Amino acid sequence: MAIVLYARKSVERENSISCETQLEYCKSMLKPHERDEKVITFVDNGFSGGNVEREGFQKMMKLVRQGKVNKVIVYKLDRISRSLADFVNILHEFKAHGVEFVSSQESFDTSSPYGELVVKILMVFAEFERTSIINRITQAYAHRSELGFYMGGRQPYGFELQPTVIHNVKTKKLNPIPSQVEQIRYMYEVYAQEDVSLRRLLDLMVLEGKTPLNGTSWSTSKISAILKNPIYVQANSDVYEFYERKGTNIITDVSQFTGEYGAQLYGISKHDTDNSDWSDVKLVLLTHKGIVPADIWLKCQRKLERNKQVGGSLSNTTSWLAGKVICEMCGHTMTTVKGKPNQEGQIRRYFNCTGKSHKRSCKGPRHSIYADDLECMVYDCITEKLTQLRQDNRKKRTVDSAEVNDLKLKLKGVEQSEKQLMDSLLSGALNEDLIKLANAKATQLKQDRLALQQRLDDLASKSEDMGVVVDLARSWKNANFTRKKEVAMLLIHRISITQDGTARILWNI
Repeated sequence: MAIVLYARKSVERENSISCETQLEYCKSMLKPHERDEKVITFVDNGFSGGNVEREGFQKMMKLVRQGKVNKVIVYKLDRISRSLADFVNILHEFKAHGVEFVSSQESFDTSSPYGELVVKILMVFAEFERTSIINRITQAYAHRSELGFYMGGRQPYGFELQPTVIHNVKTKKLNPIPSQVEQIRYMYEVYAQEDVSLRRLLDLMVLEGKTPLNGTSWSTSKISAILKNPIYVQANSDVYEFYERKGTNIITDVSQFTGEYGAQLYGISKHDTDNSDWSDVKLVLLTHKGIVPADIWLKCQRKLERNKQVGGSLSNTTSWLAGKVICEMCGHTMTTVKGKPNQEGQIRRYFNCTGKSHKRSCKGPRHSIYADDLECMVYDCITEKLTQLRQDNRKKRTVDSAEVNDLKLKLKGVEQSEKQLMDSLLSGALNEDLIKLANAKATQLKQDRLALQQRLDDLASKSEDMGVVVDLARSWKNANFTRKKEVAMLLIHRISITQDGTARILWNI
């Protein structure tokens, strides 16, 4: 049997008693007849008392369970644990194995019922103190973050920390590093293009020698993390609305989202990525200036979210319809699987309801939905759809051209009226009443001009969209697997498969 002396120290501090000194106090508690017994020391330096996953402690408990220990001596009770639940369990284990527990500073041991009672009472206060400290730190962190303080963590690429003073408190703010900022802007501008994936962006950066300037290397996950981070955006009202739609707890008032400063999310690391409700996440404007325009940043977010919704289907190379085929009975996605060889030895792919194979909640269609057959049918439907869209585009273009011409004439007339009105005001020939009328007229002309310009912009945007459709129609006949998948993603919302195996296409356009 042996006597164990145990010491623990969480962090190195000048005023904190060292493990060596703790052991000296423990040795002073040895009774005269115990000095000749075997004494074993265990030390855990740099470990918190909040859990029992400590090397020295676990070795001690192993000896206790083997029945090789008759007494454990510590400097103070909280050296064993600051958790009441853990401490009580340890006491029960000591008692079950006939081990006495002694504290040098509290001057009692568990060999008496009184000592055991006092131990439990003291540990209640120890855990209360620990919980209070955690709460104070958490509240202070939350308060400082809401004031726009940068709260540390991994330093974002593109910035360095610069000392500053906010609300009379010394802290640090993010200061852009020009060479790294150039790479960040390149990422956003390239990824915002419709045909550029994360993998393609990574390949382009490697090809152009845009390696990280901090000695690391790029990966799609690192690039994705940068693209998602609002710390880079010039946060304006559109960014505010983007996070408001998610239910994010936005601390900074909307009036401060002027398109100048970057923002930071708090609590995102603990947020369940499958939960669409972001009420457990806070968004706060910081004091550094954003480096990416809001429209480009938002375009990247929409693209990232669209890719996330598609999930693994985008990387599915078994069918270019992957992710679009839905079982109408249960609403679950249908995925491609390989069937058994037929009499000719041919193996065919077919779509299988995941509600049937995974959830066991659906019987699925009564007939096999062979992938080749469905792809041929959808290919023909897309061909017909694109032809129809091209015809509609010709008719629409004729109508729109007339409207555009009419709008331009009206806009020219408004601009001329504004010029005449301005010349009259500058001439000084108008009295006070006429000036008021002129100001009212100028306001009305401005509103008319803006309305006409907005309509022209809308028609131009529609023309661009239809131009994309025309380009798709031209390339569809010779489209490869990747191109087919891209077109299906753009044109098709979903393909519903009924119980009798009928396919129904719901179009996006």
